[in-house]
Amino acid sequence: ILTGEFMKFDYLKDITQHTYGLGIIDLVKVTGTKTETSIDAMSDDRSVIVQAKVHKPIADFVGQFGMPNLTKLNIILNIPEYKDDATIPVTTVEKNGNKVLAGLHFENTAGDFKNDYRFMSAELINEQLKQVKFKGAKWNVEFEPSVANIQRMKFMAAANSDETTFVAKTENNNLYFYFGDHSSHAGNFVFASGVTGTIAKGFNWPVSVVLSILGLPGDKKFQISDEGAAQITVDSGLISYTYIIPAHQK
Repeated sequence: ILTGEFMKFDYLKDITQHTYGLGIIDLVKVTGTKTETSIDAMSDDRSVIVQAKVHKPIADFVGQFGMPNLTKLNIILNIPEYKDDATIPVTTVEKNGNKVLAGLHFENTAGDFKNDYRFMSAELINEQLKQVKFKGAKWNVEFEPSVANIQRMKFMAAANSDETTFVAKTENNNLYFYFGDHSSHAGNFVFASGVTGTIAKGFNWPVSVVLSILGLPGDKKFQISDEGAAQITVDSGLISYTYIIPAHQK
């Protein structure tokens, strides 16, 4: 079980980086017990669903609460006053005779620079972040994307910057990403070679979302289903994040 202010600071930075860092998420739900801490989030446009598990439970996060306004939390976490030896206790309030988690109190070493960040109640977060049930899928193609191929995708996306989606298909054990309409400007490239399985239906996937996830720090696994779902897992070393991406309708 993780305790201590330094560890808590690292985990808060990790959570904001892997959710708010996508540019489309500003609210997450945290559910914690003595044995497990999980995180759920979803973009407003439902282009990505995030389900994450902390490798070791965070002792101070036992309960369920929302972390709203991640923009504000991210700003606080990047204030140099809190970089070294800050104290970040979790505050609580009494509710129906029980103590519930209320927020975070940030205080620098000297005790002369303070900020309070408020959590959202379990009732509100469950109302605002309605759970989207993902029944799972048959992953036709699974692979670990290389740094070089992620860079190749960035180049292709830049060359076809007017395209918001791309199509994934397999051919001769290669996974191709197609950008654009060949009646006009277009491009394609091999994103992964030596793959097993077949992707043939030509679903459209969001360029910006996929690139943002692939740009996050951590070990990555990419899975694509010919049923209209993709999944990217990013393990930061502290937390394993699963990003579920529904196919777009062109």
